[in-house]
Amino acid sequence: MARHLITSAIPYINGIKHLGNLVGSQLPADLFARYQRARGNEVLFLCATDEHGTPAELAAAKAGKPVAEYCAEMHEVQSRIAEGFRLSFDHFGRSSSPQNHKLTQHFAGVLAERGLIREVSETQMYSPTDGRYLPDRYIEGTCPNCGFEDARGDQCDNCTKQLDPVELINPRSVISGATDLEMRETKHLYLCQSQMKDELEQWIDTREGWPVLTTSIAKKWLNDGDGLQDRGITRDLDWGIPVKKGDEDWPGMEGKVFYVWFDAPIEYIACAQEWVDAGKGEDWARWWRTDKGAEDVTYTQFMGKDNVPFHTLSFPATILGSGEPWKLVDYIKSFNYLNYDGGQFSTSRGRGVFMDQALEILPADYWRWWLLSHAPESSDAEFTWENFQSSVNKDLADVLGNFASRVTKFCRSKFGEVVPEGGSTGEREAQLVADLTAKIREYEEHMAHAEVRKSATALRAAWVLGNEYLQDAAPWSTFKTDPETAAAQIRLALNVIRLYAVISQPFIPDASAQLLEALKTDDDSWPDDVPAALSTLPAGHAFTVPDVTFRKITDDEREDWQTRFAGKRD
Repeated sequence: MARHLITSAIPYINGIKHLGNLVGSQLPADLFARYQRARGNEVLFLCATDEHGTPAELAAAKAGKPVAEYCAEMHEVQSRIAEGFRLSFDHFGRSSSPQNHKLTQHFAGVLAERGLIREVSETQMYSPTDGRYLPDRYIEGTCPNCGFEDARGDQCDNCTKQLDPVELINPRSVISGATDLEMRETKHLYLCQSQMKDELEQWIDTREGWPVLTTSIAKKWLNDGDGLQDRGITRDLDWGIPVKKGDEDWPGMEGKVFYVWFDAPIEYIACAQEWVDAGKGEDWARWWRTDKGAEDVTYTQFMGKDNVPFHTLSFPATILGSGEPWKLVDYIKSFNYLNYDGGQFSTSRGRGVFMDQALEILPADYWRWWLLSHAPESSDAEFTWENFQSSVNKDLADVLGNFASRVTKFCRSKFGEVVPEGGSTGEREAQLVADLTAKIREYEEHMAHAEVRKSATALRAAWVLGNEYLQDAAPWSTFKTDPETAAAQIRLALNVIRLYAVISQPFIPDASAQLLEALKTDDDSWPDDVPAALSTLPAGHAFTVPDVTFRKITDDEREDWQTRFAGKRD
């Protein structure tokens, strides 16, 4: 049994996320976790809400609530929506947890002891209008690199360039919109990433098979311009993890908190401690400490491309710099952006489909299938309602759903609601078994490497094989002259439905459960031996005809949704 530690980039607490956020991290991570469990491997799948920093403070202020109360409420909201999309986290934690407070302060203390944190007196943006220092995310302006007008003070979401607030053109306060900003002196802590450049580069070079997107972003940050820079890890904020060296106060850092991008990745580890403390597990260290058994764990991270620099450089710098035996990531699966119908998703403009809205329209499996089968792996992808309707109607309704419906209804009409006896299979059936075996092996190969779109293509091709067989065998015609052979054909086809339910579960878990329930079996064992798997349901085994597995989306519905989610136009 292999052991897989899987983490998804943790979503910001400020509001409900759109479909692009979902497909860029949590959903493909869930696909991979479900697949590894289905293969009998041991999995720990962790995620959490990212609750510190300016996004939380600003969102809480807008909502008129204390930030701690706002974060607690939004954690419940995001947890509930994650359940709605069937995201199978072993634990969905919180970066504001006591466990993360303690561990973040521990890392800071160890890094300081090893000479990897330095104090820096610097000038920082101060807003007389707001009466406070403005940390990077409290400042927006025009990116000096690409000209994007809504770049944040720490990073441009358009070109992913790491920024300092003073680099922004025409900077403004996010709080008040004030532009009369001035520079004042303050003191902060910096993680000495530059000292670790060679070690980080060597470590990255030892990672095998990373996507080009991941390695290209990491190498760019390592080598572009002046190379890897030291990074501030504290902020002048009220909400966050207080700056300490372990359990000790840090002189001169009173009233400051750790920068969210320092503490957020540490939450991956703290989340495992939360998992244990919640009574869900027994030993978090065997997943995270190589001196406690984690040396045989394969650790895979899933994230959007904007998160890659922090996961390939800053977080590894924290782990490696500590000198302690923590588990480092083995594989980082990164994704490009999903755009919406010719533009970008926009919360402020109400443009695009957000996770709660999606579940109000259709069950999770419809969205899971489209998003995963169109995952933005090699380039940005685009959601359009025409494509969504076409994929649902053709792939889910016409191919998978239609096969299950035709087979079970025909069997009921000719043989009753039991797997029929009699007859034997021939060359066409042997060909189906061989073709399914080859396609499932291909599917497994893609899934093992987290190749999401290729996995979806192989799975759909497996569904098509069943439909092609049904057309060729035509049991409805065979029954008229040779009911025994028709019985054998339908017996095989019923077992193919079970096979589809098992291999499709990582993509569409609700439909999988529905089909297995209709077939009155809880045998969801993976088809390592496909011929054996296709005789799992014996003659005489009872079943029921399932409800419609997937319904078609009408043109009227599509047009209504296009209008509803178009948002405000400029």
